[in-house]
Amino acid sequence: MALMEYREALNTALREEMERDSLVFLMGEGIGEKGGSYRVTDKLMAQFGEKRVIDTPISEASFVGMAGGAAIAGTRPVVELLFVDFAYLVMDQVANQVAKFNFMTGGQGVVPFVLRTQGGIGNGLAGEHSQSLEAIFYHVPGLQVIMPATPYDAKGLLKASIRSDEPVIFIEHKKLYLTEGDVPEEEYLVTIGKADIKRGGKDVTLVTYSYMTQESLKAAEILTKEGIDVEVIDLRTLVPMDMDCILQSVRKTGRLVVVHEAVRRGGIGGDIVSNVVEEAFYDLEAPVKRIAGKNTTIPFNINLEKLCIPSVEEIAAGVREVYAS
Repeated sequence: MALMEYREALNTALREEMERDSLVFLMGEGIGEKGGSYRVTDKLMAQFGEKRVIDTPISEASFVGMAGGAAIAGTRPVVELLFVDFAYLVMDQVANQVAKFNFMTGGQGVVPFVLRTQGGIGNGLAGEHSQSLEAIFYHVPGLQVIMPATPYDAKGLLKASIRSDEPVIFIEHKKLYLTEGDVPEEEYLVTIGKADIKRGGKDVTLVTYSYMTQESLKAAEILTKEGIDVEVIDLRTLVPMDMDCILQSVRKTGRLVVVHEAVRRGGIGGDIVSNVVEEAFYDLEAPVKRIAGKNTTIPFNINLEKLCIPSVEEIAAGVREVYAS
């Protein structure tokens, strides 16, 4: 094992896949000489050259559309969208072209396309650069949506995404880039569509993903001292979602809490709760609970920003409420 930062794990995944397959190339704003705003693509242009690490103008709709066309033509582009907030600029290209191409060609066309981006709060970047918009992509048939929480998962899932013949939306979190974790030095992949039980428990099932996985684990440690044993499930992949893992856990604990940073209204948590109620209603011993971001625009002030998403204390309080029901 090697101790790696999250961003270093992503960088290593990109380097390994570009070395393995000459059809893999990168596109995005500032990813070349600058190495990306969060240094994920650092030094890749120096190794692979300007034809495989392409700095683009500030023209998201244009270069995401170009990447989609390149994927249809047989290459494997990894295109970087600087902020997930810019998803609104590229939804025609992604949702109406890339996501539907296989279906519209009767299964004859594959689109090995990866869109990397980052979201969430953390740097006081205000309402247009701090959103969590995964539910937009989650709603589009034909897209895989991946949000890893650890360096190990980030590397393994990015490599699997690049090798996939189906389009992938790969969303990273600002506050995870500098987190560290053990990453195998040998070749490995993480299976798309498999959740990971980050902490076993018997009293309450807590389902989450991305940065909220870290906060949920902190809450679980606090609750352990109070005699509440929380099982923390990191979805890792939102589409496809590992409902079997969730249902198995709920049938064991009889209680469910879902946590995500994105706003509560229209969030993925509501879909998870609905599925559990449909499939395991009689296994539940208490009402289910969603803990999510506030239905508000993210403010510029960094202290106010923190109040817009679930805190460790809020997560712990929600679990206590469900456990006591």
